[in-house]
Amino acid sequence: MDAILFDLDDTLIVDEAVSRESMESVAQQAAAKAGVEARQFFTDASRHGSQLWKEGPCYSFVRAIGISYHECLWGKFEGDSPELTRLREWAQAYRVEVFRKSLQDQGLPDEALAEFLAGHFSARRRALQRLMPDAKEVLTRLRQHHKIALLTNGAPDLQREKIAASGLGGFFDAIAVSGEHGIGKPLPGIFKILLDQLGVDAHRAVMVGNSLERDIAGARNACLASSIWIQIEGSEEPDDVIPHHTIRGLHELPPLIAMLG
Repeated sequence: MDAILFDLDDTLIVDEAVSRESMESVAQQAAAKAGVEARQFFTDASRHGSQLWKEGPCYSFVRAIGISYHECLWGKFEGDSPELTRLREWAQAYRVEVFRKSLQDQGLPDEALAEFLAGHFSARRRALQRLMPDAKEVLTRLRQHHKIALLTNGAPDLQREKIAASGLGGFFDAIAVSGEHGIGKPLPGIFKILLDQLGVDAHRAVMVGNSLERDIAGARNACLASSIWIQIEGSEEPDDVIPHHTIRGLHELPPLIAMLG
């Protein structure tokens, strides 16, 4: 086994839980400033965020690149491509609309408060970023005998911002961000781009990630030697893709890699 490819979100850094915590903080702010019911506001904002994201004009692009509705609530989406320009322009109005509708659901149409809550979500999401347990320790151990690479779906500037904030960038021999290449997991092309950077054959590489649909299916599409699913409680997704191996924490990875090697 020459190389280990890692996903980023909810594999090496916490994503879904941090996004939920940020939305909960927004709901508490709405309750404090306008007297709304915080739990209902959280539910409404999550619903509107997902629905408006799916109905938006950029949906096909964000799905292909792997940009979630939570990310549309805080990403800057810098870049000159037509797709990123359109997304950047749409997202500014989208994030205010999510919270405007959520306030309106409780009889409080307040545009200024919606704008404040949109800014609060972005600030809290950045402030709450953190690593998955054992991430640094496991990467330190594995890179002694293997090439380590990062393969992440998402917008170029947002994923690079997350990598910089994580402090993990120096661990990787190569990094591929789907938005920088216009192709994302589970398509095999993005795996080939990263493996070519590493100079490693697919049959000598393993993929580690939390998404059955993206990471595990992608590893199989790219004919990698093995796929390892990190099962995060509460974020399981329905899919008929079966990983070669399943772990429930990064601490389980080094002995599994040793066994595979």
